[in-house]
Amino acid sequence: MPIMAETCDWQLRCTELKHRGSHLLQSGQWSDCSFLVGSEPHQVVVPGHKLILAMASPVFEAMFYGGMAERNEPIPILDVQPEAFKALLEYIYTDNINISSFDKACELCYGAKKYMLPHLVKECTRYLWSDLYPKNACRAYEFARLFEESVLMDKCLQIISTNTKEVLTDSSFEEVELSTVITVFSLEHLNVDSELDLFEAAARYARAQARRQPSPGPANKLSIRHAIEKIRFLTLTPQQFAEGPARSSLLTESEAFAVLMNILSSSSDVPLPVGFSSCRVPRKQLIGSGPSNNMPTFTVDTPSPVMVEHPERPLAALPYPRPRHDVPGVRLSSSIHTLSALGPEHLERHSNDFNKIYCQRPIIQHTDCLNTSVLDCSVTFMVDKNICLLGVQVPTQAPSEESAVSALGGTGYSELLYAHLLDADGARLTYTHYTNRVPYRHLLDIMFNRPVYIQRNKVYKVGIVFNKVGWYPMGSCAQQVAAESVFFNFGIGQSSDSVRDGLIRSIIFTY
Repeated sequence: MPIMAETCDWQLRCTELKHRGSHLLQSGQWSDCSFLVGSEPHQVVVPGHKLILAMASPVFEAMFYGGMAERNEPIPILDVQPEAFKALLEYIYTDNINISSFDKACELCYGAKKYMLPHLVKECTRYLWSDLYPKNACRAYEFARLFEESVLMDKCLQIISTNTKEVLTDSSFEEVELSTVITVFSLEHLNVDSELDLFEAAARYARAQARRQPSPGPANKLSIRHAIEKIRFLTLTPQQFAEGPARSSLLTESEAFAVLMNILSSSSDVPLPVGFSSCRVPRKQLIGSGPSNNMPTFTVDTPSPVMVEHPERPLAALPYPRPRHDVPGVRLSSSIHTLSALGPEHLERHSNDFNKIYCQRPIIQHTDCLNTSVLDCSVTFMVDKNICLLGVQVPTQAPSEESAVSALGGTGYSELLYAHLLDADGARLTYTHYTNRVPYRHLLDIMFNRPVYIQRNKVYKVGIVFNKVGWYPMGSCAQQVAAESVFFNFGIGQSSDSVRDGLIRSIIFTY
């Protein structure tokens, strides 16, 4: 009797609608339809309730109540895996989204697309976005391309561009579609030592493809040919080409000879093989990412409020920006913290003790911007490692004709600004108000109220609002920057997401 009472009175224990839906889903009670899900030999029968399913999905509505209503039982669904279909039903019945892995997110997103569940699609895409890393970036790109998820496609290409060598050397690259290989080899920016990295990846891909085909041979060579044509052989030295690609079976002797002759002379009479790249410009590298990049990084000691207003030390005596010819990402403190071991309370309590690293964005082209009332600027960015963001660095005003005399006299001006950090959804993570007397043509360190833990491969947005009328030295800044071993990509997303981003000169962080 107690068991019967428990079965009959289950509604009494369900205080919320999702609890009632969960009971019906798990028990199958009152089900009036069923699905044969998956492919043999792993097919399962899953019960369902037409009304609940039709309430959530126009596809299910047409299936059960439309003019061509489904009459077969069970209804075959062979293109969705059982676990993904069960997770889809869990969302419909309880609003709970259960995603535990990258693969499951892909499968669930496919089902959500098929049954027109846009919110579930968005959450699956968000999960894929947050779980991106070099080993799955190509697969995620293929998934995003299949379902025309342009934002996710862009994020995947950013990961591939930033971590190219790790992407190419991972075994998963041997399993991607040939069209993906061609897309990667066509990118203008790739973080590789030379085109040899691409050729070696193509050779491994061809060998893996040959192992999968029952009769490897000329067809395999032809299929990889379109990727080979994207490699910029003419950027290699004669020795690099002769000791590498020229010895490979992927090139015929006549092709190898023709390429070598064109490497030796730009006016060679021997034409390049049909379709081969004639570009002699190496792929764009991340600024500061290679040993050949000797661009100095300039960091500035910003005066504190006490220094600015100290009566015994006038403003004119304060240090102006002075170059320090160090490697990118100079550490300015002696204490070291490992962020992975820190909790939020520890971060806030010890924020002043962090090693400050500056991701400084080189100025490509200088311009000036006049602020007549309120001046907004912002930049989106993404990093390839988990870091802790501490603040930003912005320039102070350039003196106008009216203020030139005052500038020489050392009085400076009173700056007033607001800064904040947003996540991809526009939620504010931290902020700060800054007001102080500052010198002209200076760089200010604006430290946020608290440090924020930044996750790799996620998009964030820094915004600054200047409230003082005057001219600000702006400019176009580099979009890819390396600070120590952390790579930053700026200007992620739509062009409207970053406005006057040249007024944000550095990201101050630690890790």
